Amino acid sequence: MTNTTEAKDEPPYLRIAREIRRRVEEGELAPGERVPSTRGIAKEWGVALATATKALTHLRLEGTVETKPRVGTVVAAGPGTTSRGRRTPPSGTPAVPPSVRPDDQELTLDRIVRTAIDIADTEGLQALSMRGVAARLGVAAMSPYRYVTGKDDLILLMADTAFGEQTYPATPPDGWRARLELGARTLWSLHRLHPWLAQLSSLTRPLLLPNLLVHGEWSLSALDGHGLDTTELFDIHVLLFSHVQGLAVHLEREAQAEAATGQSEDQWMDSRAHTLQGLVDSGRFPTFTKVVGSFHDGYDLRLDALFERGLEALLDGLAPVIESGGRPRG
Repeated sequence: MTNTTEAKDEPPYLRIAREIRRRVEEGELAPGERVPSTRGIAKEWGVALATATKALTHLRLEGTVETKPRVGTVVAAGPGTTSRGRRTPPSGTPAVPPSVRPDDQELTLDRIVRTAIDIADTEGLQALSMRGVAARLGVAAMSPYRYVTGKDDLILLMADTAFGEQTYPATPPDGWRARLELGARTLWSLHRLHPWLAQLSSLTRPLLLPNLLVHGEWSLSALDGHGLDTTELFDIHVLLFSHVQGLAVHLEREAQAEAATGQSEDQWMDSRAHTLQGLVDSGRFPTFTKVVGSFHDGYDLRLDALFERGLEALLDGLAPVIESGGRPRG
């Protein structure tokens, strides 16, 4: 039994790992069942995302958990499970999980990039580190550096790979509007799959990536040939991309905020009820008061619906400009 002094001096990530291991050993978590994500750990134990990541990395290295693409971190199966189907406590030197032993599959740049994307998708971009990628792959900490110079370069490779996951038909749909709708919805779906994409750059400092330019080429070619001058044409392209990015940026920010505060969106709003009521009672904002008062069950912020509504409004507004060749209608 761990004495009080040892427990007090134990690093937070080890305390967290020990508790998750206990849940596995006592059958609270079964093989293949998801364990708390970094965000879940940060919320439950009130620690930073870096500490949560370290705890999961420790559990991966000792073989208690493993990562499944598009699923997340789960209790590892295989040797070491008890008759009840649970894993036995690890002993001795932490072992690399059998599912990620380096001799099972040759380390390649593609594996490194795909593993990094999976970490960013399931844990958030803040959880990504070169050491964490190596740990998940079950290789030495410095091994990924043989293929990529560092985290910044890795993120660019991740983004280029993610933007290349969807492309466009060889024969485009008829009409500029149908083509722009397809382009915008394709980009939105990619940002939905990979929320961290919207965090990588600003409009003023765009990512210069071949697979991102595929989407730009689709948008620009849809607008080309309508008499727009090049500035008008590019302005419209940027405006449409900013609609996608401007909404998508909140996908990752909300997840980060929940991990940092330990509160869901609804809980955060509930905690501000007194402040909101004070604004309503002030009498200074009658229209705001009327609108807020009409939401008997609260306002549901639906980003997908806002994306579609905003896209429709943008294209409705741009239609006269595009169809008149950029010239005002007389």
